[in-house]
Amino acid sequence: MSKDYFAQKADTYEQNRDRVDNVTNIANTILEKAHIEPSMHLMDFGSGTGLLLERIAPHVKKITAVDISPSMNRQLSEKRASLNCELEIKEIDLEKQSIDERFDGIISSMTMHHVRNIDAMFRRFRELLKPGGFIAISDLDKEDGTFHSEDTGVFHFGFERDDIARAAEKAGFSGVEVVSASAIEKEDRSYPVFLLTASTNSDENSHQ
Repeated sequence: MSKDYFAQKADTYEQNRDRVDNVTNIANTILEKAHIEPSMHLMDFGSGTGLLLERIAPHVKKITAVDISPSMNRQLSEKRASLNCELEIKEIDLEKQSIDERFDGIISSMTMHHVRNIDAMFRRFRELLKPGGFIAISDLDKEDGTFHSEDTGVFHFGFERDDIARAAEKAGFSGVEVVSASAIEKEDRSYPVFLLTASTNSDENSHQ
């Protein structure tokens, strides 16, 4: 079984003001850049304690939360009654497993740097989306490795924006756009955060 890197952090995860402010900025940028409708069913990849999805919840019908961490999922489950949409929680490793459902959109905050194979994950995103579906993926700009002071399963020290845009395009996404979404202040340094948005073609057939 995979190590739960967040087991010791889940209880206090939302006490970090900078973390909460960062996700608020990301959520606002998603709402600005992605075409979200009240009937939609979204997936939140790397949902954690639900900081991102609870900000998107009032704007959609349902969110499926996907996270590998049992401790984070327990924290999220306690929020279920207070969310403004239907919530489903799936405790799976999306790098190794898939989901039968298809989604109108996939949102994600600060999770991709924990993913070993970025190209494969973008392909997985594409197969999980309905025709015309979108992705709104946020993460760190390329940094020197100082952002993470402890081992939480990090495979990338952020991303060059051109590189992650190319990965999305290579997986078949169109209309790829990468914009500034936030910045995290940490130990007298500022770490910029981007949002990548893109979509599948609305008239394409199933691409499994």
